[in-house]
Amino acid sequence: MPKQKITKEMVVEAAFELARSGGMDAVMVKNIAEKLGCSVQPIYSYCKNMDGLRQDVMRRTEQFMKAYLSANINPEDFFRSTGHAYIKLSKDEPNIFQMFVLHKRDAISSLEDLYQSETNSEVAGYIAEGLNISMEKAKMLHMNMLIYTVGIGTILATATPGISMDEILAQLEIAYQAFLKQALEA
Repeated sequence: MPKQKITKEMVVEAAFELARSGGMDAVMVKNIAEKLGCSVQPIYSYCKNMDGLRQDVMRRTEQFMKAYLSANINPEDFFRSTGHAYIKLSKDEPNIFQMFVLHKRDAISSLEDLYQSETNSEVAGYIAEGLNISMEKAKMLHMNMLIYTVGIGTILATATPGISMDEILAQLEIAYQAFLKQALEA
């Protein structure tokens, strides 16, 4: 039987799958080698250090998240369904959600910095147009929902045995209505 050629892509994918099922703590050279059915030598040849590998895993996580969210967003109810998609991700893929939420963010010293780094600037325009509100109000609504969705998603991703999706989505809707009312009255 010919020897399998281990590629960097195989190493990153194996590390991603380990992180997906067990969190970033499961990403260890010996676990990757075991998953690939090889010695640790090929892993070390591609990964000079674990920080670089973790960065590659985070890039792969971002690719996964984009595909997951795209598949779970309703274009006819984009804003609300985006929040629902993040909540679904936190339930279906808790380790992915935790890696996305709990990674270090540099140069963030205000909620505005967080908003600018974590969101697509077009979304506020979409919200403003769809709800016929100012950009400032749309950004406020978007930021409030971002903070709330990440918070409730974190609870869902870390609670055992788990909270029902119906209960979480009902709470998300209550928050949306409250934040919307606040934006409309501001």
